[in-house]
Amino acid sequence: MATTPKNQAAAAPKDDATGLTLLGKSGTAYPQRADSSILETFPNAHPGRAYTVTFETAEFTSLCPITGQPDFGVIRVRYAPGKTCLESKSLKIYLFSYRSEPAFMETLTNRILDDLWAACEPVEMTVTGEFAARGGVRITVEASRRADRGGPAGSR
Repeated sequence: MATTPKNQAAAAPKDDATGLTLLGKSGTAYPQRADSSILETFPNAHPGRAYTVTFETAEFTSLCPITGQPDFGVIRVRYAPGKTCLESKSLKIYLFSYRSEPAFMETLTNRILDDLWAACEPVEMTVTGEFAARGGVRITVEASRRADRGGPAGSR
């Protein structure tokens, strides 16, 4: 039986990218409407470890459902992976797909949480949308969920 000397770390698990179709491809086609089927995941190489992953984009755009004017914002996704992790290029394309989507900021932030949750089934996830001021008012929307409660993270 082979053993690892105490001063050497065990070999890291190899990442499984066999199901990914977007990463490393050129000529990306961007959808015209929000589409969660774009989201891809890969197996979490450390499913027994508690850790968090944070994605942030400062280039999020959607449309006001009343005026059709663009809304600009920062979307931040923070999650503790379960069995799978979100693949970043598919997340980028998914978030880009909101560019022509008419939705209130509260609705789309919660929809993003629901779509990402369904894609990767994490232990915990928070999606924060920080939107540029319209009429002098900035809007920040934060939506959270935990696997053990189904409701907002931190709720009892």
